[in-house]
Amino acid sequence: MFQEIMSIISIWALPAIILLILTMGLIKKVPIYEVFTDGAKDGFKVAINIIPYLVAIIVAISMFRASGILETIQLLFSGFLNKLNIPADVLPLMIVRPLSGSAALGVFSDIANTLGPDSYATKLAAIMVGSSETTFYVLAVYFGAVGISKIRYALIVGLLADFIGIAAAICVCKWMFL
Repeated sequence: MFQEIMSIISIWALPAIILLILTMGLIKKVPIYEVFTDGAKDGFKVAINIIPYLVAIIVAISMFRASGILETIQLLFSGFLNKLNIPADVLPLMIVRPLSGSAALGVFSDIANTLGPDSYATKLAAIMVGSSETTFYVLAVYFGAVGISKIRYALIVGLLADFIGIAAAICVCKWMFL
């Protein structure tokens, strides 16, 4: 019964939201098409402004992955991680996640394909992906979009939040799956 209700809601949620927005625009006599096209123009300007930041992040991640540093770090820390019951396979995910969501998903899919969907490492990796953020990407794109060049404490807080999310993922996984 619950699944049927959720299925109906998921089918009709987006059309209902669109209809609600259009109805409210008509009631308030807002020029809907003009406002929409103005928003699209502004969105295009923002996209043009953040391209340099996106290119810088993509190049940095590509260099990082191609250099072999991830594999070296994984070898160095595998003994320490094994003592903590953390599979060394998830270390690249811990490193890449704050840099790029797509790189993190690539690492996650490698873990899932190699070790299988029911492995402890895959479950841990899935929770890590869901409990952390792409800090450097967010700082580059959003701060770049509004022209903020001094990130001040945002980087420290973002990385601290990532560390806490990863630590929480490890604790939850140990509690639920070991």
